[in-house]
Amino acid sequence: MTVTKEETMIVEINKLDEKGSGQAVVCRENELGNRKKLTLTIPQTLPGEKVRVTVDQPDRKRRRAMAEEIIDAHPERIGPDCPHFEKCGGCVWQHWDYAGQLKQKTKHVKHAVESQGFDPNLVQDTIGMDNPWHYRNKMEFTFAIDGSLGLHEQGNFRKIISLETCLIAGKEMVEAAMEVAEWVKDHQLKGYNKDLHEGLLRHLMVRQSFVTGEMMLALFATEGPEAHLEKAAQDLVQRIGNKFPQVKSLLWLENTDWADRTQSEKTHILAGRDFIYDEMDGYRFRLWFDTFFQTNPTQAQKLVDLAIEMGQPKKTEKMIDLFCGVGTFSLPFASRVGKLAGIEIVETSIESAKRNAKDNGIENTFFLAKDARKGIDEVLESFGNPEILLLDPPRSGAGGKVMRKIGRAKPARIVYVSCNPDTFATDIKELVEFGYTLEIVQPVDLFPHTMHVEAVARLSLKQ
Repeated sequence: MTVTKEETMIVEINKLDEKGSGQAVVCRENELGNRKKLTLTIPQTLPGEKVRVTVDQPDRKRRRAMAEEIIDAHPERIGPDCPHFEKCGGCVWQHWDYAGQLKQKTKHVKHAVESQGFDPNLVQDTIGMDNPWHYRNKMEFTFAIDGSLGLHEQGNFRKIISLETCLIAGKEMVEAAMEVAEWVKDHQLKGYNKDLHEGLLRHLMVRQSFVTGEMMLALFATEGPEAHLEKAAQDLVQRIGNKFPQVKSLLWLENTDWADRTQSEKTHILAGRDFIYDEMDGYRFRLWFDTFFQTNPTQAQKLVDLAIEMGQPKKTEKMIDLFCGVGTFSLPFASRVGKLAGIEIVETSIESAKRNAKDNGIENTFFLAKDARKGIDEVLESFGNPEILLLDPPRSGAGGKVMRKIGRAKPARIVYVSCNPDTFATDIKELVEFGYTLEIVQPVDLFPHTMHVEAVARLSLKQ
């Protein structure tokens, strides 16, 4: 049988995949008359669009292709604002009108909830942003082998797209990142080669508080800033100090591990301190380079407000904050309840939560560094059953065992803060047999121009 190496076809986008790219399913017959299904992933396309693509090796079951022509465009298709959009993987929906993005996110949450037997009408319209640009307070850029700075190419983790701007990051953050890129170029420093595991510069993390204005620049490298790199490091300190006085933490972090993560084996403070101050809901937080904190502070405040509104905390009540992190929800709730216990597996986050509570004069909290499943047992034994339980799990969800433990603890009200509608829906289904009713789900858009959507939901125990 002759294998077709390339074929041009016109296809219709049936749906979006989990990364926000369009998908088309084509049924074809081979030379023997057997029907075969080909699933095409076509980035930067929208549901219902007809596009022309050229597919290499179309006899396979799955292929990825770029649209060569939009034959029948979606009515909400617009031109992207960013000059890097077609290649950069930082955001995938700049070709979609923002109102259309919000409708799609609402649809996603409704579908997830309905798939688990809940009423989709409980899902409200997604709360969007007045200005869905420059909303991120943290970015992780990557150095290419030649030392240029950028983000990964869409669908290609090996290739780095050199950037001149970034429209989803804070403006001052981008300016500081571009200054570091210029410094790298002037000193002819090389980036890290993932295949050969050699080279110097790996990542640049930039984070900034939109409230205090304080900024952190964290440079990840395979060796420290001593010896032959000392002059270059001194020049970086001088450049940043002269142009960006808001940088209160300039770090050089050693990372020789093979894993491609922003981690540190040794921290060098080039200037300032090893953390910056941020604020949310009137509370002050210390943020280190590895501290998890909501990356969209404007919308994160809406999450906190919604959680408090749904939780209806009272001074006479006890509360558990599961997956509490550094206390983003714990601190605002602690001032409204009698006692609060926070549980989080990451020890550094718990230490931060304790420090943040102390910094803000909050004395009615107890924080435990433990896995959620074991931690909830320990807290319930010493703390008693709470009236309110809030959980904000990772994208993988809390899991059935944790949810059943929550159900057996029988808190009167459960507030679930979700960053993944699908795992959220499967999690809350576990609570039905314990007598819980889903009352409301409010999606919130924390990541405009991407497919991600957060949600806050309330479940109550039937009397």
